[in-house]
Order: sequence, then structure tokens, then C-alpha cells
Amino acid sequence: MEPVKQRKIIHVDMDAFYASVEQLDNPGLKGKPIAVGGSSQRGVVAAASYEARKFGVKSAMSSVIAKRNCPELIFVKPRFNRYREISNRIKNIFFEYTDLVEPLSLDEAYLDVTENKKGNPSASLIAQEIRQKILDKTGLTASAGISINKFIAKVASDYNKPNGQKTVNPEEVPEFLEALEIRKFYGVGKVTAEKMYRLGIFTGKDLKEKSREFLDEHFGKNGEYYYQVVRGIHLSEVKPSRIRKSLGAERTFEENISSEVFMLERLENISEEIERRLTKSKVAGKTVTLKIKYSDFTLQTRSKTLNYYISSKELILETAKQLLYQEKMKNSVRLLGISLSNLNTEKVDEKEEKKEIAVQLKFDL
Repeated sequence: MEPVKQRKIIHVDMDAFYASVEQLDNPGLKGKPIAVGGSSQRGVVAAASYEARKFGVKSAMSSVIAKRNCPELIFVKPRFNRYREISNRIKNIFFEYTDLVEPLSLDEAYLDVTENKKGNPSASLIAQEIRQKILDKTGLTASAGISINKFIAKVASDYNKPNGQKTVNPEEVPEFLEALEIRKFYGVGKVTAEKMYRLGIFTGKDLKEKSREFLDEHFGKNGEYYYQVVRGIHLSEVKPSRIRKSLGAERTFEENISSEVFMLERLENISEEIERRLTKSKVAGKTVTLKIKYSDFTLQTRSKTLNYYISSKELILETAKQLLYQEKMKNSVRLLGISLSNLNTEKVDEKEEKKEIAVQLKFDL
């Protein structure tokens, strides 16, 4: 049997993408701490420049806390059409090298360059070329990680940020993973990291010493994942066409809403947005889920599966109304969202899939 050829994977990650685009388009913002997002009491930071990050400002942080951390912080409203435009230009650069491109968001993607259009055997040199082309054609910098699989490449891309790259060669993989702090493992969030600390797992070496049974016992179905990746095993391929499981939109409000009349008005707007995107993607779904985040930040979801596919605003709204009235509200509401799943198609154009990010990050400014 012919041995499996070692893959060459690049993970490209733009540096503070949204914030960098704003600084690019407005030179007056260069070198200043900026945050893309809403500046109001209920605002949220979508992205922060490196100047702002020095003060502890980061994405998903409350704008109030961000301003407290950095009094000189400048807030800029997000412009997703502009971010998509530049993202598409960057994606076109990727396709000059390989068709095996898997975008994760507007600002990062995996590339499989094992076999590439340039016939270049060096993935490290390809990554360098790509980063230089991105800089030449957009004026923005990117970082990259290069290794034998997606997991290691993604971890490596964070090592020499901003505007750098790191290669983890096959023979370096065991040592690299053993020395890696557990919180830097992709897929290990804050809660899991704290649990691992309590179990005496602080580095990849500590994780590697735990048996498969131990990891299964403490981490359930994720136990196998941790057992494999710390040994450099991650067989997930770079998938140019990603499978969409749901399509949705949500809104965070400037002030908490307690009136159902106002809630219905917001749900109608959300339903319109979803109908537009369903029509463009040529899909429909059977399961409607209503997402409610209360003023005390507790989250509740209510779902209903129909016997037929729907894609019209009227039917989406009608089902969402039923879910809204399903039980009494526990508190005033700060966020409402609707998603449609159980779709009637498996694959959607990648460009359309990425538009979901823009919807999810919209704010009432």
C-alpha cells in the first residue's frame, strides 16, 4: 500500500482585520487605539487595533469596559461591505496558489498547498509570497502558520503576530505540541482550560501523559480529540465547500425591551433579513429557533419543526411569534434572534455562507 503523502497546510490570518481596514481607509486613525463596534452603553467591540489591545481591549468586550481600559479609545462603526470586498480580493490571491481554500471567516482561511499551482515544494515560501501579495494589493498585513495539519497550522499562525509566520516541520511537531501551553490549544476555551488546570494539565506534555480513558472520563466526546491532536493527529481535510447547517440573524438592543409589541417589530425586521438571504442562497428550512437573551444575560432558545420547508418572511415571523408567546417572558430582553435549520440543501456558495458573519455582527448603534 502506498504511504499517505504528508500534507502541507497554511493557515492565513489577517492582522486585526476590521480595525486595520479602518486605519487603511482613514490615515488619521493610524497608530491610534481604535475599536470597531458600538460606543453606546450597550455597545460591543467587534474588533480592536493592536494599539487598543495593549490596554486589554478585545473583541466581544463591552464598549463600556473597553473605554474604561483605554480612555483614548476611538470607536468606528463597522462597514461589512468594505470588509467583504477586501476579503474577496484576498481570497482571489489564495486561488492563485490552490483551489483547496477553506475560509473560516472574512479574515482567515486554510490552504492545502501539498500540490499547488506554482509547483513550489516549499509551503513556507508560498506563505511568504501570499503575505507579500496581500500587502502589495491591499496594504494590509497577514500572519501565517505552516505545518502538516490544520490544527498545528492554526496554532502556529498566532506565534509571530502581527505580520509574521511560523513553520512547524514534521520532525518538530512532537516537541512543539509538548511545550505548548494548554490554553493555546485550538478548541480549548477558558472553561476547559481551567478544568484542565485543576486536573494538573498545563502543557501539551501534561496532556499527552493522560490516558485515553482518563480524557474520555473527564471530557466526554472531546476526550478523543484532545488525545489525538496532542500527538499531532488531525485528519480534517481542507474543505473548499463548507456545509451550512443553519442560517440566522440576531439583534442586540440599545435598551432592554419588555413590550411584546416592540419585540414583534424587531422579529419582523429579522425575518425580512432572513428571507432575503434565503432567497439569494436558494434554500429553505423546516426548523425555526427563537433565541432570547434577557437583561440578566441568561439565554433561552425555543424551537419548532414544521412538516414543510419555509423561506418566506410571513411564515418565519408567524412561527417566531408562536415561539415568543409559548411562555411568559422571564425578564426584559436585550437580544432577539431567529435561525432556520434543517435546510433543504447541503452545500451553499462559500461567498454566501460568509455573509452570515456580517449579519451576526450587526449592532443597533
